[in-house]
Amino acid sequence: MNWRILIRGTGAFLAAFALIACASAQPSTSDPAPTIIAIGDLHGDYDAYESLMDEAGLINRRGRWAGGDTIFVQTGDVPDRGPDSLKIIRHLQKLQRQAARKGGKVVTLVGNHEAMNITGDLRYVHPGEYEAFKSRNSQRVRDNLYNANREIIEAAYLEQDPALPSNEIKAQWEATTPLGMIEHRRAWRAGGEVGEWVAANPAVVIIGDSLFVHGGISEKYAGYSAEDINRMVAEALIARDIDPASIINDEEGPLWYRGLIRRDEIAAAPTEDPYAAAPTEEEESAPPKLSIEEEIDLVLNAYGVNRIIIGHTPSLTGITASYGGKLIRIDTGIAAYYGGARSFLRLEGGVPYAHDNGIVNAIGGAQ
Repeated sequence: MNWRILIRGTGAFLAAFALIACASAQPSTSDPAPTIIAIGDLHGDYDAYESLMDEAGLINRRGRWAGGDTIFVQTGDVPDRGPDSLKIIRHLQKLQRQAARKGGKVVTLVGNHEAMNITGDLRYVHPGEYEAFKSRNSQRVRDNLYNANREIIEAAYLEQDPALPSNEIKAQWEATTPLGMIEHRRAWRAGGEVGEWVAANPAVVIIGDSLFVHGGISEKYAGYSAEDINRMVAEALIARDIDPASIINDEEGPLWYRGLIRRDEIAAAPTEDPYAAAPTEEEESAPPKLSIEEEIDLVLNAYGVNRIIIGHTPSLTGITASYGGKLIRIDTGIAAYYGGARSFLRLEGGVPYAHDNGIVNAIGGAQ
C-alpha cells in the first residue's frame, strides 16, 4: 500500500514522532482502497473502547493488534468525563507500534479535550484521571510542591479570607489538589509523557478519499493544507497557547467547529439581545455566508476528497451521514457518561458502513 505522509514535523521535536503523527494521502489509482476503521470520542471509557476494538477485529484477546494492514483512526477526545483516559492512551501508543510492524496504521487525532488538558482547562477532568496517576510517592510530591510555594498559596487564600489560619489554608488547597493531580498536570504539559504524544499527533488526516478531523473544517481554514493545519496545531499545543484566536481554541478551528452541523440552526435563531449592535456597513456589504452544504463542498474541493468524517458533536442514536454521504458523524456518545450507541465506522472498498450496537448498514447516501 502506497501511503504519503500528510503531516510535516516542526523541527526536531515533531520529527521524532513522524511515524506516529502521519496520515495518508489518496493512494495511487493502482492501489486498492484501504480498509479503514474509525471510532469517535472515547471520553475516558476504556471498556467501551476495548469492546469496539474487539468487535472491529483490531485487537485479540490479549489486547494486541490483530488488524493486519487496516488503518484505524480515532478522531480525538480520548480524555475527560471518564476515569480511564491514561489507560486508553497507553494502549493506543502500544497499538501504534504493533500495527506498524504488521503493515497497519493507528492514527490518533487531536480533539478539543486534548488541547484543553494541555492548556490547563480542567473543567471536565474526571477524578479518576488523577487517581490513575497516583503512586506511593504522590503524598510527598504534593507536600514538596506546597512547601516550595507556600507563601504564594497562602497569599492567594488570604486575599479571599484574611482570617484563615495556615492549617486551614493547607487543608483547603489539598482538597482542590487531590493526590495524582500534580503528576497528571506534569504528564499533560508540553514535553510531558502525554502532552508530547498529543502534540505529535495530527489534527487533520486524508486517507483515500476521506478527510478525518475532530470538529470540522470551516471556510476560514479551508485555504490551509492539511500539513499547515497540523503544523499550526502542534505549535500551539507546544506553546500551550490560550489565546481564544489560536487555532486550538478558535470556534471555527478544526478542534471546535460545529458549523457543518449546527450553523444554520444558530443563524436562524432570533437574537435575545434587544440592544445588540446594528450590522456595520462592512458587515452589510460582505458576501452572504455559505450554506452548510456549500461549505462542505468548498472543503471537499479544497482537499480533493469525497467525504468529511468528524467526531465532536454527538449523535447518540448512531452514526449518521448527510448531504449525500459527504458528511459522516461518528461521535455517538459511546462513553458511559453519554450512554449513546456503541458504534464504529468501517470503510471497505471505499464504501462506508456504520456499525451501531452490532447492526451494520451502508451509509453512502443522505440520511
